[in-house]
Amino acid sequence: MSDNTLVALPWAFITAQPGDVRELPEPERDALIITATQVDRQWVILSRYGDDIWQLDGFTSNVPASHRQLDFGALPLAFRAVMKAMLYRYLRRGRREAGRPKGAMVQQTFFLAKPFLRHLEMLKLDRLGAVTPMICTTYVDACKAHRQIKRSKGKPLSQRGLDARFSIVEALYELSQYTDDPMPLHPWPETSAKAMAGLTGSGYLRNQGSKTPLIPDDVYCTLFNRAYHKVERGQQLLDLRDALDATALQRKGLSAYSISRAKMRQLNALGWEGTTRTFNFALIELRTACCIVLACTSGCRNHELSNLQSGAHHRTQDDEGTVYHWMRSRSDKTDIGIHDWMIPEAAVRALRLMERWSAPYQAMIAAEIVQRRRINPHDPQIAEANTHRHSLFLGVDNKGNNQARTLSSATWDSNLKAFAKNCGLSWKLSSHQFRRKFANYAAHSRFGDLRYLKKHYAHWSMDMTLGYAMDDSWGQHMDLELYADIQGELEDIKLGVVANWLGNEPLAGGYGRALNQWQREPQNLLIFKDHASMLKSIAESTAIRSNGHAWCTADNDGCVGNTLDRTRCGNCNNSVIGRSHAPIYQRLYNDLKGLLHCLDIGEGGRQRVERDLNRCRDVLVQLDMASETPIA
Repeated sequence: MSDNTLVALPWAFITAQPGDVRELPEPERDALIITATQVDRQWVILSRYGDDIWQLDGFTSNVPASHRQLDFGALPLAFRAVMKAMLYRYLRRGRREAGRPKGAMVQQTFFLAKPFLRHLEMLKLDRLGAVTPMICTTYVDACKAHRQIKRSKGKPLSQRGLDARFSIVEALYELSQYTDDPMPLHPWPETSAKAMAGLTGSGYLRNQGSKTPLIPDDVYCTLFNRAYHKVERGQQLLDLRDALDATALQRKGLSAYSISRAKMRQLNALGWEGTTRTFNFALIELRTACCIVLACTSGCRNHELSNLQSGAHHRTQDDEGTVYHWMRSRSDKTDIGIHDWMIPEAAVRALRLMERWSAPYQAMIAAEIVQRRRINPHDPQIAEANTHRHSLFLGVDNKGNNQARTLSSATWDSNLKAFAKNCGLSWKLSSHQFRRKFANYAAHSRFGDLRYLKKHYAHWSMDMTLGYAMDDSWGQHMDLELYADIQGELEDIKLGVVANWLGNEPLAGGYGRALNQWQREPQNLLIFKDHASMLKSIAESTAIRSNGHAWCTADNDGCVGNTLDRTRCGNCNNSVIGRSHAPIYQRLYNDLKGLLHCLDIGEGGRQRVERDLNRCRDVLVQLDMASETPIA
C-alpha cells in the first residue's frame, strides 16, 4: 500500500486522471492513484501506480482480501512495466465495446496473462513488440498440449479454458496499443480465440447443455430436509451458545484451559452429548443449513446471500389479508444493485436465526472498528470492516488475524460439501447449483409438475403479476435474471418432452395419436432443415402442461380432465399420453375393476365405472401394454 494514504482531493480529481501512461514522466506516472476508499468522508489511497502490489475494488463480499490484489512481482521481470501500463488502461477505459471492468475481470486478465508471458520468456523474448502471429501460434499449440496437474490430473484444458487463454492474448494485443510496447499485429489475423478453442459451428459449447449440473431430486430433498430440521432446532443450539459465552465472560482473565473446562462442564449440565469441538461444528452446520434453506427457497446466488444484512426481511399484505414475505439483498452481477426476492416462511425462520447467529460476530467487527479508530482514524481497514459490520453470514479466520468477515466463496463450497457428506450423499455440491435447481423447480411448477414445493411457494405467481402485493419500496426490484433462468429451464423441459413424443414409442390421447400419424408422412418432416429445428418449432408453438396423468396441449387448464374426470384425457384431442403414464392407467384400471363388483353403487355408478374402465383399457392398448377385452 502507498505510504501517502491521506488525500483531501475530491473523487472527481481522481477520476480525471489520464486514460493511459504514455509520455508521462516517471514520478508523475508512479503517483497515479489506482484505488482509494473513503473513511469518515476522507479519501484514503489504497494503491498508486508505482506500488508493486495493487489493491483492487469492485469485488463481491465473499471474496477475501488476499484475492483482491495484483502482485506484479509474480510476472516475468521483462513484462512487469508493460503489464502495469496495460492494466492501468484497462482500469481507466476498459476495452472496445465494453465498459470499465470490475475487480474480478482485472484479476482474471492478470492471472490468464501469466502463462502467455512465461511462454514469451521461454522463447527469450523481452518485449511485446517482438510478438508475431507465428509466436502466438506456438502458444496455441503449447496450450493444447498442456496437461493440468492440480485440479484435473493429466487432463488437457477444456474448450472454455483454451478460449479464456486465447482471448487474453487478444486483450493484450488491444491494450498494448496504448503503451510504448505495442504488439505489431493481431495474434491470429484470420481467425479468433473461440474458433481455435472449438467453440464455433458444431462444436459450440452452448449446444452441449448447461455447465452447471442439476442437483438430482433425491439429493435436493435430502439436503433441504436435513437443513430445515437443523433450522427448526436452531434456537435451542443458540441458547446453549449464549450460555457458554456467559460462562466464558464470568471467567474472563483465567487461562484458556480453565475456560474450556468450564464450558465443557456447562455443556454437560445442559444436556449436550459431545465435546466443545462437536458443539462448535454444530454451530457451523447450523449456519450452512440456513444458507441451504435460503438458497433452496429464493434462487439467490451465493454472493447475494453473502450480501444479506440484518433487517433483510420485510412483509407486505394485500387487500384480502394475504401476507407476502420479502428478502432484500444487493446483487453485484448487474448494476441494478438492490434486489428483492419473495420467500416462504421457512426462509423467514432461517433469516431470523441468522440474525441471532451472527450477533457475536457483528459485535467483534464493531469492536475492531472502535479499536482501529483509536489507533488511526484514517486506517483504510475501517472502511473494509464497515462493509461486513451488519452481514449475516460471518466467520472468523483462525489462520489469520482472527477477524470476523463475510464467508468467502471457497469456505461456502467447503462447508456445503461437508454438509452433503454428513448427509450420506456423494454428490459434489457447490453453491451455484442451487440457483439452477430453483429455476428448474419453478419451471416444473409452471409446467404443472407436482415436484414443486407448492406448500412453500403458495403465493408465487410465475407470470410476474405481483404488483398488487408490493408496497412503495419492497418488491419493486425483482431479480429479472432469475425469471430468465426459469424460462430457460422451461424451454429445456419442453424440448425434452417433445423429443420423447417424436421418438419410437407409441402415444395415446388424441394429440398423441395425431403426432404418431403425422410422423409417418415424410413430406411433413421435410419442412424442417434438421431434427433439432423440428423439436424447437413444435416446443415453441405448442402449449404443454403436465396434469400428472397426461400432457395437456390446450391453451388453458379449464378442462375437467385435468381435475375431476381424468379418464377423459384418453379421447381428448389435446392430450398426449406416453408410457411414463401407463402405470397410472393400469392402477386406475385395477381399482375400477374392484368397484365394478360393488352392489351399492347403483346402475348409474356401474355405467360410470364401465365407461372409465374402457377408457383406461383403450389407453393401455394404444400404448401396446394391455390384452384384456373391453367391459360390456
